[in-house]
Amino acid sequence: MPLLFGIYPGGAAGSDNGIAAGPPDDPRQIGQALTLLEGGAPFIVRGYERYNDSDAPSRWAARAPDPFDIYITGKRRLDLVLMFQSARGDVAGFLDFVRSKIRQYAPHLCSVQITEEANFTNGPDCIDGPYPRVLEALVQGVVAAAAELRSLNRPGVRAGFNSTPTFGASQPFWDNIATLAGPRFYEALGYVGLDFFPDVFRPAPDIRAAALMVLETMRNVWLPAAKIPSHVPIHIAEHGWPTASDRPYDRQAEAIEIVIRTVHTVRQELNIERYTLFALRDASSAVDDIFSQFGVLTSGYTPKPAFETYRRLIAELGQSNTNSM
Repeated sequence: MPLLFGIYPGGAAGSDNGIAAGPPDDPRQIGQALTLLEGGAPFIVRGYERYNDSDAPSRWAARAPDPFDIYITGKRRLDLVLMFQSARGDVAGFLDFVRSKIRQYAPHLCSVQITEEANFTNGPDCIDGPYPRVLEALVQGVVAAAAELRSLNRPGVRAGFNSTPTFGASQPFWDNIATLAGPRFYEALGYVGLDFFPDVFRPAPDIRAAALMVLETMRNVWLPAAKIPSHVPIHIAEHGWPTASDRPYDRQAEAIEIVIRTVHTVRQELNIERYTLFALRDASSAVDDIFSQFGVLTSGYTPKPAFETYRRLIAELGQSNTNSM
């Protein structure tokens, strides 16, 4: 089965201190770039929405990119990420939010991700891990999302969650899911996403070996620890390789191709069905910082070599124009 490809079409990106941002998104240029990338084939656009307390709203934008639904045209479908950022741990309110957002975007959906990097408990407050009761929100949110999708007669839309690599002290995340989950969760779970960035936050002299190690560990160690069976597919929810003064454009193209080809090679063995690139454009190409330069376009929408590399790989390895989603 060919991979289904996609991209986060915005510029703003998470960083150690919150959000790296820059010039505002240009919807016209984003639309043109998406058309070039997809080549008329089925394609995924990833968009994020935050839930937070009405009396203590987040300091971060409610949606990223804002708006994102304007890019859902033709064969493009929405990978909707519903983030849990309630400082008081309001799980009930989050479940209402999940249901309402699924109803809002139902015609455009390909998948719904419940929470964003809930395992990353010591991360910045722009992701969900630091918030109280986030694992309850994850487990109950997947169940609520699947039930809402059934009520709307959207059987092809899957509900899931994601994680970053969980080595060492962070590995109990999976055991904790197994403790909280029950039959309704496993029945509802449609996929598990992986956000991973080989050779970005830790040097990896052999990017292919580093990527393969994480993919195999997720399928053979982490998912079994959560009692998630092998028939539940893995989605590469976020992957990228940023540029900077010491990280050249050509190397970005090479690194992205190595990881995509590695994913494609093991897709059947490890049951991987989707790859999503992070991100379309730099937050700010003027800032010499990896968090600001994840894009395959500059913040002025000039293509880096990786843009053409990704377009070529989608045409070669992705779903054909005649396939449906």
